[in-house]
Amino acid sequence: MTSSEKLLEQLEPGGTVLLTVECQQGVVGDDSALPELAAQARSSGALANVARLVAVAHETGVQVLHAVAERRPDGRGANRNARLFRAAERLPVQQHSGSRAVRVAEPIEVGDEDIVVRRLHGLSPIAGTEVDALLRNLGCRTLVVTGVSANVAIPNAVFDAVNLGYTAVVPADAIAGVPADYTPAMIRNTLALVATVTTTDDVLACWKRPRRAPVTPA
Repeated sequence: MTSSEKLLEQLEPGGTVLLTVECQQGVVGDDSALPELAAQARSSGALANVARLVAVAHETGVQVLHAVAERRPDGRGANRNARLFRAAERLPVQQHSGSRAVRVAEPIEVGDEDIVVRRLHGLSPIAGTEVDALLRNLGCRTLVVTGVSANVAIPNAVFDAVNLGYTAVVPADAIAGVPADYTPAMIRNTLALVATVTTTDDVLACWKRPRRAPVTPA
């Protein structure tokens, strides 16, 4: 089986879920709490590629799941056991539940059949959330991981997916981190060891490719 045939098999729409990670206004939007990351997500084309993937997923019946990170205004239940969490508490834009900051950012469109999962703690969009149960109930075998950041949440999502038995597919041009040269190095030296690394165009080609209808026995 060639690599193209393998990718086509992995991305069969009925068994695939597209996961967008922290593609929210307060992270990658114009009023981001992390302007360097937001600028990189947009200038690299990663956010636009996530939007392309979501649009075609809607057209081809691939389930889309948006993972959003947020916190209560009073901070109850939020982590404080790492520098990252303590620094986030001091940022000028807070990812408060119900605020504009936790809405999925343009140009990504949220469809009626999309699922939005919001977490109040931790680093991963999967561990400690309802995502695994949802994926199993959806019949997911392959999880396409997109979004930000390549520094923290994306590798967490990929490792968790693999540990739970899913095949992880990462379109390298649909994730972003900082600095700009960190993301390709992390993909090459880490994600490529556990996930199928591909491109947005290759994923879209698989989803758009006509598939043979199953043969009904006479």
